[in-house]
Amino acid sequence: MNDYEFIDGTRLSSVIEALIFASPEPISPKKLCELIAQGDEQLELETDAIEPFVDKLNQRYEENGLAFNIEHVAGGYTFSTKKRYEPWLSIFQHEDAYRKLSQSAIESLAIVAYKQPITKPEVDEIRGVDSGYILRQLLEKVLIEVSGRLDAPGKPLLYRTTKHFLKHFGINSIDELPKPREIEEILKDDDMADHRQFLMDRQLELTEMREEVDEEISEDNISLLEAVEKIKDEDEDYEAEDFESGEESGNETDSDVKSDPESEGETEIEMEDADLQNKRNGSEVTDSEDKD
Repeated sequence: MNDYEFIDGTRLSSVIEALIFASPEPISPKKLCELIAQGDEQLELETDAIEPFVDKLNQRYEENGLAFNIEHVAGGYTFSTKKRYEPWLSIFQHEDAYRKLSQSAIESLAIVAYKQPITKPEVDEIRGVDSGYILRQLLEKVLIEVSGRLDAPGKPLLYRTTKHFLKHFGINSIDELPKPREIEEILKDDDMADHRQFLMDRQLELTEMREEVDEEISEDNISLLEAVEKIKDEDEDYEAEDFESGEESGNETDSDVKSDPESEGETEIEMEDADLQNKRNGSEVTDSEDKD
């Protein structure tokens, strides 16, 4: 089918590309056809017609040297980086996966993937320990789900992997999981061993870097606390000195204001002497006037 062009000039291949890009999960050909039909009822598109458009898009990406393409996984189409970029991407992808999933979680997930549907007691028996907490973690991450109950005493729950599991590991079905013999051959491969050692060294390096940063932050926090305590102590000393100087100045002022009893007595005597002197002067003036 040739690339259909809508009234506004938009090409069908671009619409398919946009829908696949916008979908958070792999989108099926049937869903793509339904969405496209809602935008143009006159266009009748069969599900088989989607794949040729996807092939043309991938060809265009390859010709332009782009780092991604469209893959068919978990029954739908989704964007993915090309395999050739795996050495660069695997560093943080590997670290991220192992930070989110513990070794016991990965072990339990592998058991469910290869033995599904499987019950918790069966997982416990294979691992030799209780797996209840681990299975709850895998359920929360939507990597496994409950598929039913086993027809046996107690009716234990059955677990299986999810579509999110397929997407996470980039496969289209459980049949694409490597066989145990293939895994052994991969692990024996020298290149794989070197790559695994590189990842382990890189993980150790990142862990040491995080510890150094945490230690520096801790030291900075201690220094900051010491500085704050020092400032508080200086402020308290300054306030104490200021209070003492205020008391001293207050005492001096009070002593200046308070009167001395002896000085008060002397002042009264001086005032009485002044009055007597004035009376004498007055009488002398009167006598002189009478004489005149």
